[in-house]
Amino acid sequence: MMENVNMTMTAQQKADRLALIKKVAQKRDSAAAFKKKLAAQGSKVRRWSDVEEKPKRKAVQDAFDKEIAGYDSDNINAWTDASKYAKEYYGETLHYTTKFDNDWD
Repeated sequence: MMENVNMTMTAQQKADRLALIKKVAQKRDSAAAFKKKLAAQGSKVRRWSDVEEKPKRKAVQDAFDKEIAGYDSDNINAWTDASKYAKEYYGETLHYTTKFDNDWD
């Protein structure tokens, strides 16, 4: 079993130890100050986003939604005159396909 040995530090060891403690404390204080600074900057960014950016996005989104709502009543992709479409794109094929359609009536 080990004996409890009371060791005392020399003056140099004590000075080194106190210097190390001081250095660690400064580093911790510096880190805390940095975190506080980041939090302050983050709040500025969040405020800017809420005041400046979100209203602009909302205005753009509202304009887009309004434009899209207009498409609900009309199909912008539909050809409005089917016979004209068929004549333009299928021409004589349409003619030869449909020329005897009325003979069956």
